[in-house]
Parts: sequence; structure tokens; C-alpha cells
Amino acid sequence: MDLQNLITLTTGIALLTCVLAVVGVHSYATGRAQRQALVDRLSATGQIPIVGRRRHFPTLDRRLRRTTFGRKLELRLAATGLDVTPGEFFAAMLATVAGLWLVGQATLAPFFGPIAGLLGIWAALQFLNWQRQKRIEKFINQLPELARILANATQAGLALRTAIGMAAEELEAPAGEELSKVANQLAVGASMDDALGELADRLPSRELVVLVTTLVLSNRAGGQVVSALRNLTETLEERKETRREVRTQLSQVSMTSYAVPVLGVGSLFLMNGVKDGALERMTGSPVGQAAVIIAFGLYAVGFVLIRRLSRIDV
Repeated sequence: MDLQNLITLTTGIALLTCVLAVVGVHSYATGRAQRQALVDRLSATGQIPIVGRRRHFPTLDRRLRRTTFGRKLELRLAATGLDVTPGEFFAAMLATVAGLWLVGQATLAPFFGPIAGLLGIWAALQFLNWQRQKRIEKFINQLPELARILANATQAGLALRTAIGMAAEELEAPAGEELSKVANQLAVGASMDDALGELADRLPSRELVVLVTTLVLSNRAGGQVVSALRNLTETLEERKETRREVRTQLSQVSMTSYAVPVLGVGSLFLMNGVKDGALERMTGSPVGQAAVIIAFGLYAVGFVLIRRLSRIDV
């Protein structure tokens, strides 16, 4: 490895280290804020308002929010529950892409720099999808307890709006946070249909749609919401166990879908390690570049197909 590649590799690793440092500081600040919130909640003297953390890249954030991409990114970040602004996420993604670009260019060949950068963008978007799906799964696991609290509150004679506010105070995140948004919307005059409909749009799932439909219909017709919620609680408990069993059975298939592209990328490092400069010579011609692009495309197709075939809707 010549001096230029060594400098490029060092720069890429430095950028990735900076990104990891920012993520670590953010995790520490978030954990500290959550701990302080818990202390305030358990304190007998009442809660003390928590000062929000200092936001980074405010200018980039303002300009990004004016664009269509920025607004879509803001909605995706809101669905994940992360305390990150669109500007902060975009800046971290750019630093990650630049770091991977330089690392791929220095360790493999200059042709792999842009490919590594595209993988960085894909990884950032997949991270958002993973965080969103994890939040949805956690919310689904809280639905039986939510239905039980609403049933008990309405049976005690409380209105559905009051029952939702009570559930928001008793449940932990993400159910508590999402129900707080619903309660705030109801407090400023939003209808029950609109507030619950936005909740179902933020965290789409069959279980939540069933619960929202039950609450909306009961609120419109004035039916027996208690008995409906009691039956729904039992159904949600059964679906929760079924989903857990299905997820356990498909865990090996999910790992296989990630192992396929990892083995492909690993083979490139192995090839370049056996004979230094082999990848640079291979990608020096249009035929070699086309072969690499086709190979990466086939790995991507294999990943998507395995994920699709292993998806079972419960």
C-alpha cells in the first residue's frame, strides 16, 4: 500500500471515528435525559422541566426542512422516536458516506469508493427502517396492556378522552409518548377519528388498526366499549405470542439474508489480500467494472428475495 492510499485510509477511518463519537455522545446525552426524567417522575416534590439538548447544524436543518426530501426525512425520524433533527442525521450520513468512500477506495480500489458511498446511504436508510420497525414492535407488545387500561378506565365511568390521557401517563415509551400526542391533539380540539388515525399512520400495524377501529366505532355509536376492549385484549395477547413464535422460527432465515452480501464483500477483501492490487487491475477495464456491478446487483437481489420469501404476515 503506497503513501497516498495510506493517507486516504487514515482519513476515512478518522471520519468514521468522528461519526461513532457523535453517536456515542448522543446516546450518553439521551440516557442522561431519560434518567433525569425518571428521577423527576419518582420525586415527591413534582417534576422539573428538562432543558432540551443543544441542536447541531441549525442552518442545515432549516434549509433541509424546506425541501421535499427534508420533510419526508423529518416524518421518518419522527416515526423512529429518535431525538435527532433532519440536519443532524443528514450531516452524519454525509460523514459516513465520505468515510466509507475513502476506506473503500484505499483498501480495495478507486472504483469501489462510490459503491461504498452508496452502501453508506443504504445503511443509513436501513437504520431508520430498523428503528421504526423496532418501535412498532415494541408498541404492538404494549397494545394488550393499553387495551386493558382503556377497558378498566371506561368501566369505571371515565370518558374515552380521559382514559387515553390516563394510559399515556401509566405506559412507558413508545405507547406513552404516542398516546400523549393523541391526548394533546384532543385537548386542542382535534376529533377522535383524526387523532387516532394519525396514530395509526405513524405506527402502522394490523393490531393497532383493529384497536383504533374499535375505539372509533364505539365513540361514534356509543356501543359497549368495555366488552369490546376486553375481547380485544385477549385477541392481542394471542397474536403477541404468535408473532413471537414466528419471529423465533424465522431468525435463522433473517441472518442468512444478511450473511449473503457480507460473504460477497468479504470475498473481495480476501481476493485483494491474496494478491495485492488484483481488484484495481480487474476494475481497470469496462468489462471488469460491469462484472462487479452485476455481482453487487445479484447480491442485492438475493438479499431482497430472501427477505421477501421469509416474510410472514400474522
